[in-house]
Amino acid sequence: MPKIPGVLIVGGGAVGLMTGLKLAQEGVPVTILEAESKLVEEYRASTFHPPTIEMLDKVGVAEELAAKALIADKFQLRDRHSGLIAEFDLAVLSKDTRYPYRLQIEQYALSLILYERLSILPNVQILFNHSVINLTKNDGMISVDVKTPTGIETMEAAYVVGADGARSIVRSKSSISFEGMTYPERYFVTMTTFDFREVMPDLAAVNYVSDPKEWFVLLRSPGLWRVTFPTNPEETIYDTDTDPDILESIAQELYQKVHRTGSPYPITYKSMYRVHQRIASNYRNGNVFLAGDAAHVNNPLGGMGLNGGLQDAFFLGSAIAANWNKTHGENILDHYAVERRKIAINFIQAQTAQNEENMRQRDPVIRADKQREMKKIAADKQLSREYLLRTSMILSIKSMVALPDGL
Repeated sequence: MPKIPGVLIVGGGAVGLMTGLKLAQEGVPVTILEAESKLVEEYRASTFHPPTIEMLDKVGVAEELAAKALIADKFQLRDRHSGLIAEFDLAVLSKDTRYPYRLQIEQYALSLILYERLSILPNVQILFNHSVINLTKNDGMISVDVKTPTGIETMEAAYVVGADGARSIVRSKSSISFEGMTYPERYFVTMTTFDFREVMPDLAAVNYVSDPKEWFVLLRSPGLWRVTFPTNPEETIYDTDTDPDILESIAQELYQKVHRTGSPYPITYKSMYRVHQRIASNYRNGNVFLAGDAAHVNNPLGGMGLNGGLQDAFFLGSAIAANWNKTHGENILDHYAVERRKIAINFIQAQTAQNEENMRQRDPVIRADKQREMKKIAADKQLSREYLLRTSMILSIKSMVALPDGL
């Protein structure tokens, strides 16, 4: 271990690894602590928006990710019964970004790429089976108590980053509250090798299919289709998240409602999980920082959760590196905490809540009005561009208040 580990990052998922890579490339010594014995194979997210791709390019991994991913330059809003409502072409953003499209690939693919890049850097160490149990401030440093395979060890760092998910121990031990709500229904994310385009040839790679009770999201990834459903909170069968037979039965029933085949679907992945809209009361407590799900969680409609976390990682890595290298003072650290929280509230939380409301709107008048509005927006290039700037997260990045001498 370095004599002074500049930054301890708690959590070895995509957000923690992205933060670590940005810091290490700026010359900051980094130690990443992961509680599990290996990289967690996380599949909840699969969409990478244009600003995120730009940041991945700046740390040198976008090209490798794109080579493995599916490029989605269009997405559709659909109605479960009447079909296509509107199709949006991200090509209208060609003057706003070098990447006027989404990359579709499971987030685990990015984690693997980031891990490989970090593994060869001399100022980085990644420690598995290391669980943080406490942290305290000590003479300008932060002491972190860690449960390791050989017992409890105390590590010290100038900065600590909590990238340890919605149940963040870093957030908890920093006395930062996590405000918001939990949706009553659970979400059920599945994957299949069945090609839905064989039976619905007009599908885009990304499809949001609305319905008052049985909406779903249908996304294409390399070699797979991902289908995400809400579940009825009043039915106890949906309380399970472990019984493979029950999950398979639920999946087959829901898939037959998407398209009746008369035979079982080849379903390769199933996971039931709770969905929240929550945000940390502060992203900073001294030199302890939060990023990703430790800082904000939201429903997955629109693919903003992981993207928001990776963007947190890029800006936090930049801010800490600038402070470490003495090119910026404390203002850069406050800038991260204030601006990224503002974006989570005004853009990520607001947009995902609106997406969820649109998908499940039950009032037929409001529903019809919204569908007419979306058709009008999609048919007008300028209105479409304005809508896509928001939903692709470009506008959220542009809204950040710049430092006087930049970042």
